[in-house]
Amino acid sequence: MTGKYRKGGTAALITIAYRNIWRNKRRTIFCFIAVGLAVFFIVVYSSMIEGMVKSINDTVQIYELGHIRAVSSQYDAESEYMPVQFPVAINDGGKEITNWNEIAARIKSVPGVNAVFPRITTMATLQDSTIKHAVLWGIDIENEMRQNNFNMTYRTDGLIKGRWPEPGANECVIGHVFAQKSGFEVGDRITFKTISAQFSEKFLSPRITGIFNFDYIKIDEQYIILDFERLQRLLVLDDAAQSIIIYTDDDKKSAAVTAEVQKILGENNIVTDWQDNYWVAMMRMMGPLYTLIFLVFLIVASFLIINTVVMIIHERIKEIGMMGCLGMTRTEIVKVFFFESVFMAAIGALIGVIAGGLIAGVGSFFPFRMGDLYGNTFSEMPMSNAIFFRLSPMILLRSWLLGVVIASLFTLIPSLKSAFVEPVEALRR
Repeated sequence: MTGKYRKGGTAALITIAYRNIWRNKRRTIFCFIAVGLAVFFIVVYSSMIEGMVKSINDTVQIYELGHIRAVSSQYDAESEYMPVQFPVAINDGGKEITNWNEIAARIKSVPGVNAVFPRITTMATLQDSTIKHAVLWGIDIENEMRQNNFNMTYRTDGLIKGRWPEPGANECVIGHVFAQKSGFEVGDRITFKTISAQFSEKFLSPRITGIFNFDYIKIDEQYIILDFERLQRLLVLDDAAQSIIIYTDDDKKSAAVTAEVQKILGENNIVTDWQDNYWVAMMRMMGPLYTLIFLVFLIVASFLIINTVVMIIHERIKEIGMMGCLGMTRTEIVKVFFFESVFMAAIGALIGVIAGGLIAGVGSFFPFRMGDLYGNTFSEMPMSNAIFFRLSPMILLRSWLLGVVIASLFTLIPSLKSAFVEPVEALRR
């Protein structure tokens, strides 16, 4: 036996360890379940968190900043009031340029810029409505709809009734929650008052041509969308834009484009990279915390393997003595018990990866609807109501490796215990 074992070396030790884990199937299955559950939760929660991060990133890029947003420094200082009297403007040799098309042409000359759009966002007071206040959102509807899917859940433009306003027409669309609360339908006129760039009161009664559902409660509940040029004329902005939204070829490399755009627009304007958004930055900083939580899951699960290995060593004390008498060194005995731990961790982690991958895979096609479960608790966070799990091979591989490495490392100490059992003393027990 000793000769055959010596000839096999480490491979023989691995074979012995694998056979040993099935000697007490009940205990081994408990270890599989413990590690498997920990890895299962890591896969599921990792996929859900990555889905939340993607939802926040997409929401910020589509509705708020694009990849880059440019506003005047005066607007930035008073942005909570959504003022329209501070349009984006650049100084060209002492001449102020406010024409957004001319500014956009200069921005498009920057390498990496894919598209440039104007936007206006301002407050309105509604007349003859149960809802008294709303947000007017002026966008280049036709071109922006080509750039983005405004309903991220179904990958559509979000329109569920009617049609979008015609360019320059006295028409608008409203969110489905807004329509339910106010009682407005397609074909009705909605009258509101707003303040122009000249601080004069402006009244408008556009006809509602459509109702949208972006699956983003903030906009579905509060926004009235008009054609940019129509709102631009109403607010007496002439040819200016309150903000300019820029999309790049690669959102991960938008920082370099942001720096170039800032040079073009000058210090009187604030150019913001989407990656500097508060919520985006916060989720990025939370990454290490989530990893720490996952490690706690694994460490707790690893204690079952530790206890199992300790029990195995106690129950097989005579066997350990026999191994020593047959010529196995202490190092080789430790390897046998350590390999047993690795097998239990690896198989348990694989079970967890498969189960977690199935759940996360289903969640990648069928969204987890946070708003339906928790109401509007998360309405202040820029995140779609529907969160898709984001499953990737990297998540599965990382979760499996975490399970194997952590659980195996935590069994080193009980495995080393087997090396200090004296063969003669072990055989006497």
